[in-house]
Amino acid sequence: MQLKRAEIPSRAVVVVPILTRTERAQQSAGSPPGHSPEERLAEAVGLAEAINLDILDARTVSIASPKPGTLFGTGKVEELGELIGAQKAELAIIDHAVSPVQQRNLEEAWNCKVLDRTGLILEIFGERARTREGRLQVELAHLNYQKGRLVRAWTHLERQRGGGGGGASFVGGPGEAQIELDRRMIQTRIDGIRKELTQVVKTRELHRAGRRKVPYPIVAIVGYTNAGKSTLFNRVTGAEVLAEDQVFATLDPTMREVKLPSGRRIILSDTVGFISNLPTMLVAAFRATLEEVVEADLILHVRDISHPETDAQRNDVEQVLAGLDIDMTPADRAAIEVWNKIDRLSPVTRQEAIAAANFEDHAPVCVSALTGDGIDDLLTAIDERLGVDDTYLTLVLPGKEGKLLAWLHENAEVLDRATDDEGNTRVQVRIAAEKRGRLLAQLQSHELRVE
Repeated sequence: MQLKRAEIPSRAVVVVPILTRTERAQQSAGSPPGHSPEERLAEAVGLAEAINLDILDARTVSIASPKPGTLFGTGKVEELGELIGAQKAELAIIDHAVSPVQQRNLEEAWNCKVLDRTGLILEIFGERARTREGRLQVELAHLNYQKGRLVRAWTHLERQRGGGGGGASFVGGPGEAQIELDRRMIQTRIDGIRKELTQVVKTRELHRAGRRKVPYPIVAIVGYTNAGKSTLFNRVTGAEVLAEDQVFATLDPTMREVKLPSGRRIILSDTVGFISNLPTMLVAAFRATLEEVVEADLILHVRDISHPETDAQRNDVEQVLAGLDIDMTPADRAAIEVWNKIDRLSPVTRQEAIAAANFEDHAPVCVSALTGDGIDDLLTAIDERLGVDDTYLTLVLPGKEGKLLAWLHENAEVLDRATDDEGNTRVQVRIAAEKRGRLLAQLQSHELRVE
């Protein structure tokens, strides 16, 4: 059901409804700060540009009370219709949930295609998904979205079709409406996709079970879209994941092994960026990456600290995570906030941000994924958070134990090293709990001691 790129109109107008009564109610209730109308408009334009639409006009429209049939009032529908006609736009993007009835009525009034926020994000997902599971999840979301909009999507659906000659049941039974036939066809494809996804999930669980046997801790990167997650992932791992100044630049999960200063090895997972007002039905399309977050031993919440609405973005991310039963508020949460893009701050603002981070209960780590500033501090913070059960040992190794010394450098963090007059090497190390047994076994076999 997904539209081909060539079939999507290129000339578009973007409209962001601002529900003034709802906004005032939220403010009165003391809700967390939301996004400003200007920022919502900029984000909506960014979403539209992500599928290469030619944005002819973009504006916010205040709505005191949404109208069931058209969302907008009669006067505003006429005003927007004149704008769309004057611009010769083929597509109107409404950055809000639009019911099938509202969509049909607006398309008739404006004589152009109407796409709401859910439909727009689905189009982006359709372009960005690369893995088999990602493509299946997006198609499933598309079909569920279109299933309730058949009455709007095709004008021929009001016609009825009789049974074919000789009882050819594939064209539907006697008097069966075309809309029912199309619904059955969509439902059949939905059932088929769900069966395929069941197999894909089983395969991914086998891969995850294999990773558990290693065992390497999983560290998942989350954050608002365009916060610099993929740039950070590339900086830490040396990978070449697509990292662009664009919403939803990456959709499918990417995982790489990383060695920390202590010698501990982790699996770092880059995930899709979140966004405000993410439609509930789209969460399933995130499943491939979100399950890695649920399974993660540590979460890195990457924030664009240079963004004027970074606090609102943090709230959006935490709301999505809360929907996955991941609570980011307790003091003992297994998460680290990463304040990214400090290179975009002025020297004074940058110092203020660093000072503010130090006053947080769980001090965020200030970094620039672009320049590399603060990356060493971040790796150390990850190491310390995962290394609660690490052991600190002092060893004395004879000169002939060069192989064991090399193993220590590869698998532990060598804190201090000195050689005495007899050629023995005194080494202070920090070693992860999962490798402590292997080290002690080697020491015992070589009849060496721990001071």
